[in-house]
Amino acid sequence: MGLKLFLVLGLFCVTSVLGFGVDPALRINVFDELTLGEGFDGVTQVQGFHSESRAFHFQGSSREVKAPEDVSARMLQKLRGRTEFTVLVTLKQEHLNSGVILSIHHSEQRFLELESSGQRSEVRLHYRTKGQQAHTEVFPYSLADGQWHKVSVAVSASHIILHVDCNRIYERVVEIPFMDIPDDAAFWLGQRNSAHGFFKGVMQDVQILVLPQGFISQCPDLNRTCPTCNDFHGLVQKIMELQDILAKTSSKLSRAEEKMNGLDGCYCERTCSVKGVVYREDESWTDGCRNCTCTNGTVQCETISCPSPQCPAGTTPAYVKGACCMECQLVCLFKKEELVEGAQKAVRDNSGRCQLSECRETAMHRVVMTTPCPELNCPESEQVNLTDRCCKVCRGHDFCAEGHDCVEHSDCINLEAGARCSCKDGFRPLRDDNAYCEDIDECAEGKHYCRENTVCVNTPGSFMCICHRGYIRIDDYSCTEHDECVSGLHSCDQNALCFNKVGGHSCSCKPGYTGNGTVCKAMCDGLCQNGGTCISPNNCICQQGFTGKRCETDIDECSDGFVECNDKAICVNLPGWYHCECRDGYHDNGLFSANGESCIDINECKMERNTCANDTVCFNLEGGYDCRCPHGRNCTGDCILDNKVKHNRQIWVLDNDRCSVCSCQTGQVMCRRMVCDCENPTADLFCCPECDPRLSSQCLHQNGLLTYGSGESWVENCQQCQCLQGQVDCWPLSCPPVDCEFTVVPEGECCARCIIDPCQADTIRNDITKTCTDEHGIQRFSGSSWVKHGTECTLCQCKNGHICCSVDPMCL
Repeated sequence: MGLKLFLVLGLFCVTSVLGFGVDPALRINVFDELTLGEGFDGVTQVQGFHSESRAFHFQGSSREVKAPEDVSARMLQKLRGRTEFTVLVTLKQEHLNSGVILSIHHSEQRFLELESSGQRSEVRLHYRTKGQQAHTEVFPYSLADGQWHKVSVAVSASHIILHVDCNRIYERVVEIPFMDIPDDAAFWLGQRNSAHGFFKGVMQDVQILVLPQGFISQCPDLNRTCPTCNDFHGLVQKIMELQDILAKTSSKLSRAEEKMNGLDGCYCERTCSVKGVVYREDESWTDGCRNCTCTNGTVQCETISCPSPQCPAGTTPAYVKGACCMECQLVCLFKKEELVEGAQKAVRDNSGRCQLSECRETAMHRVVMTTPCPELNCPESEQVNLTDRCCKVCRGHDFCAEGHDCVEHSDCINLEAGARCSCKDGFRPLRDDNAYCEDIDECAEGKHYCRENTVCVNTPGSFMCICHRGYIRIDDYSCTEHDECVSGLHSCDQNALCFNKVGGHSCSCKPGYTGNGTVCKAMCDGLCQNGGTCISPNNCICQQGFTGKRCETDIDECSDGFVECNDKAICVNLPGWYHCECRDGYHDNGLFSANGESCIDINECKMERNTCANDTVCFNLEGGYDCRCPHGRNCTGDCILDNKVKHNRQIWVLDNDRCSVCSCQTGQVMCRRMVCDCENPTADLFCCPECDPRLSSQCLHQNGLLTYGSGESWVENCQQCQCLQGQVDCWPLSCPPVDCEFTVVPEGECCARCIIDPCQADTIRNDITKTCTDEHGIQRFSGSSWVKHGTECTLCQCKNGHICCSVDPMCL
């Protein structure tokens, strides 16, 4: 199947964008939409890279370049739901500036944001995945060099291509962006919001093209000859949809065949099923003390009316097992007492001996006991003599367990010397021994407690008080007019007070909480840092790896002894996490073991990763190397770095990193970061931002309530943020690599971990060659989902050959 897909795709030939131009319905020209240049402070029109369109200089940190709601809605309508689009911009960014080119976000959720970091020489694309997870794709590249650059980021389903100056810089396969953008999302240009991510420099031709490989409009020579990844995904999606239609059609056909097969010998007749017995139409039967009939598929019963029996001499009325009414039974006279057939009497003499007699055929007959009485485990004072048996029993004996005649809606009750029947609550006896009982209609007889605004409805053994329409229940017996606060049918937050009003209600947050009443958030003095959550006033719950009253302290797992790395690795503490990183001179063998056991020695000599001069010989050592001088020769001890000779003991600053100082020591280059001396007035503030005392170099935290000095770092939403000379730059936290098929990011953590169960994974390397067979025998591609046959709310998904089913969240 996979081969056929690629053969089909190979037949596609799509004409280039340039040949037909760009349909205005597929182009978002951001400058034109925003009517830039009219009323935006901090933005001025300047000469651009070319004169065919306008260019604007973005400067300062007090601007607000945000699209009005109607303009934003018009632009986002073109982009919403798309899986193929291209972001284009021509820019000249100031040196070391870290700023956002454009941002589409709703609250804290970034649906599409393109950012250029001059501090870390990175281009970042922020978006949300189909699994509703925030994702950042980082491309190491410096745009902030004061030079003009043409930049395009083309997205085609899971395929992303970054072009800079018409050169393909990166091409990656990523998780598919989820462009289901909310209607009230914000569209910002040149900044993330009113406080952060200010781009500084000149931008021109900022556009979003909603079509495949839109970079061709920027660089016409890059013509398109191959189908895009989105073409492939679209074809796969169509096949999945056809599979689903086939499965549903097969299911319907199977059910129809079953019905057709059953019609051959079918005679349609309404029947009644009672206690596992099926009765046909108009069939009658006796159920206890009721005569029942099956009428039109419904059981209708009437209580049996028992006449008083006229019994001849030598008989007496008595109940017979299985019958509702009394019948005439033969009797025996025993000491002037009439006993019916089968009744037994025990007679004891003065010595305690017992004689048991039974009434049979109008005469008392002696009963010979064949087995001795069982031994009792109670004291003699607790032993009870019975009139119908010779053997004593202990007080509290369970007579009901020996068998009883209590039948319909009747319970057996133990007495001291026997058992009797008692009607259940809500039922009355149909005969004097309480063996058969009928339901009491409390509503009809006025024996209920339903009060105002209710209707009494009889139920077996009880009744219910149903509220009139428009009223709500106060308790089991009464209802009142609709009170949204009392009923819980209100929109107030659980930490808000609800006030009932005519036709509605109002909400107000409780003391210690802030918000509009519908949403109330706890207030923590100083706020919770490092991703902590304020769950109640001045009470922070910290993410894993942080501690402190405000979650301000990172737990250093390395120094606190929580972690023991292999001797070839060192423990690297991360904000909220850690990992074992191979020491200098070692690299991982690809297994990425958690404790660094997979670190192996690098052979610098064999891999030519040494700086030995030509007059020395490189010798590999465990974790390093040595430059040795051959016997009998006088070696210089010089170093070779980037094909340049550095003399022994020479010290220099790296060309591409002015903050690193290197020296040549007997053939080996040693580098270290510059030591910062803040007492020195000539200290390089770029390399030593912590020495910058200016207020203008401070940064505002994302929450707008905390400030950081230049050089300070913090963690926010799984991002490492740093303040550098008044500008905030944030990048994804560094996580240890995971090389496995199924991964999950545990709640409260930022880094993925390997798991075995694919059904618990939130990230999967989908392989369409690994299919699943559903309950209909249909082959499903990995990544496809369907509703399980015979259910409405069980959603199944194929995950690399594994079927995972769960309750559809839409049904909850």
